[in-house]
Amino acid sequence: IIFIINYNNMKFKVLSIITFFICFLSTSQEKKAEIKFDENLIDYGEIEYNSDGKRTFKFTNIGEAPLVFNRISSSCGCTVPKKPEQPIKPGESAEIEVEYDTKRIGVFIKAISVSSNAVNSNVVLRIKGEVLEEEEEDDDEKKI
Repeated sequence: IIFIINYNNMKFKVLSIITFFICFLSTSQEKKAEIKFDENLIDYGEIEYNSDGKRTFKFTNIGEAPLVFNRISSSCGCTVPKKPEQPIKPGESAEIEVEYDTKRIGVFIKAISVSSNAVNSNVVLRIKGEVLEEEEEDDDEKKI
């Protein structure tokens, strides 16, 4: 009977130690990247037809691990985002360039989906504005 009690006591100690390590490992925090954008919306306002449609979203990796972008995509082919190719180190800042096709007349609101290894792994950025109609030359100016 004494042997059984010691065996159960030893079993209890081993299970306690294993449980402690599992709890310790699960609560230890893995270093992760975290992305913070200066702004999530860029308002182009009213812009001329066929004008420069490039804008940039500035951000900082405020996490403790390098930030890597998995995918950056837009809601349509009229908006082309360009992601940084190299990992962004903790504390560093960088930009995501977005180019809107300003040959499309009218009001626009577009979404850019950003997927990364950050704690906030999925972020949606937005652009909006209005492309004005192309100005036509007056008939008098064409004759001169």
